Amino acid sequence: MFSKACEYGIRATLHIAQQSKKGMRSNIGEISKAVNSPEAFTAKIMQKLVKNGVIESKKGPLGGFFIAHNSKTKIIDIVFAIDGDSIYNGCGLGLAECTEAHPCPLHDGFVSIRSELKQMLNTTEILTLTGKLDSGFTFLKL
Repeated sequence: MFSKACEYGIRATLHIAQQSKKGMRSNIGEISKAVNSPEAFTAKIMQKLVKNGVIESKKGPLGGFFIAHNSKTKIIDIVFAIDGDSIYNGCGLGLAECTEAHPCPLHDGFVSIRSELKQMLNTTEILTLTGKLDSGFTFLKL
């Protein structure tokens, strides 16, 4: 459903948020290891997230990536920063011409699924998800 970059971006942001709650900043190597992503690919993802204001970064010996403790960042912010909004607008079968007037076979069912997905992503905050991780009820890596 999401691109691989977006999946890594969501996981990386969750990792960064967890570390930030502990007062720590994460570097590319730590993030890459935590989300099982190549370092160069992780660096490109982090650039997009910083550029779009999803996470923050600071250079220097005490630098790294972090997220504000009162952040209202939602999953939709990460998806938009990395994948744009095509997941909400594109055809379920990837056709270039798929409209209400000229729908693909999946069109009607896919419209409602996209709407529900957008709603869920728009209402789910990163810091809420880190609370679930902290409690041990959910996980990012086995």
